[in-house]
Amino acid sequence: MNELNFASDNVMGASAPVIEALVAANAGALPAYGGDEITARLTKRFAALFECELDVVLVATGTAANALALATALSPWGLCLCHSESHVIDDECGAPEFFSHGAKLVGLPGVGGKIEAPAVAAAVDRLPRHEKQMPAECVSISQATESGLVYRLDEIAGISEVARARGLWFHMDGARFANALVRLGCSPAEMTWRRGVDILSFGGTKNGCLAAEAILVFAPELRKTLRQRRKRSGHTLSKGRLLSAQFEGYLEADHWLANARHANAMADRLARGLGALPGVRPAWPTEANEVFAILPRALDERLRRAGASYHPWSDLSLAAGEAVGPEEVLVRLVTSFATEETSVDALLAAARTESGATA
Repeated sequence: MNELNFASDNVMGASAPVIEALVAANAGALPAYGGDEITARLTKRFAALFECELDVVLVATGTAANALALATALSPWGLCLCHSESHVIDDECGAPEFFSHGAKLVGLPGVGGKIEAPAVAAAVDRLPRHEKQMPAECVSISQATESGLVYRLDEIAGISEVARARGLWFHMDGARFANALVRLGCSPAEMTWRRGVDILSFGGTKNGCLAAEAILVFAPELRKTLRQRRKRSGHTLSKGRLLSAQFEGYLEADHWLANARHANAMADRLARGLGALPGVRPAWPTEANEVFAILPRALDERLRRAGASYHPWSDLSLAAGEAVGPEEVLVRLVTSFATEETSVDALLAAARTESGATA
């Protein structure tokens, strides 16, 4: 494996406790389609973890989780407000619109991938109230955002207040839920339903699962059709216990939180090292497990020749007054539960060598 691979947290496989739980669940015969004892235990575990009654619907991909969650909250003629560079609008090939049978996603601007409550309010309030206009029905945020920022609890509550006042459902895309949670140091309940979130895409795949995502429904009114939507879309696994087992291993003994803390710590280490190099500056603060840096173009080219893997990134969400120069490039580097300090230090050593800096 490439030691300098920081392309994504999806490049790593599953963690040992997840694999062990999956192997254990593989033995013997159990009822199909989620009727097994493992899935029953998992539903109770999620209810205890989030301190509330909820519905748990499992799928294998984040796209399925987001698309089905939004389709549940939207009519075919409804609008969902989200950031213009959010994953649901920019990276899912129209799946939310497809599974909602025609609903639209409307992108709003915001620094670092965040939307703000006043912008949501203004966008909804300026919509014409006419049958020719699709009405706003939902707002969706990414926690953490596509620029690696984390919504604070008051920010989530502010968006929720706007949504409630205008009759909108509130969805959270939590592909990196654990990374945001440990950064804030709060409970899952405090970051979701206690701040007004109605439905959550709870990610596991990026943080140690093999392929497991959960749609957690807090609002009773949204529980009516989700399972039928999952089946109709082809995302109901007959051997559902193999999704549930991954989450059992993932959640056991707070393994998921330990994974996220490690990934965040590796991102912090990488951000500090890059920030000490001449000509390198952060595009946004490092708040989860992603580092966004503006590099001299020459350094970027030499790092890639040294074998480093990472992605260029959009500059549309930069703060006012910040810009990427003609001889610079904005890049994203991602750490994971399996990233080792030696890999971070190896990339920093290569960067120091290529930039002419000394340790």
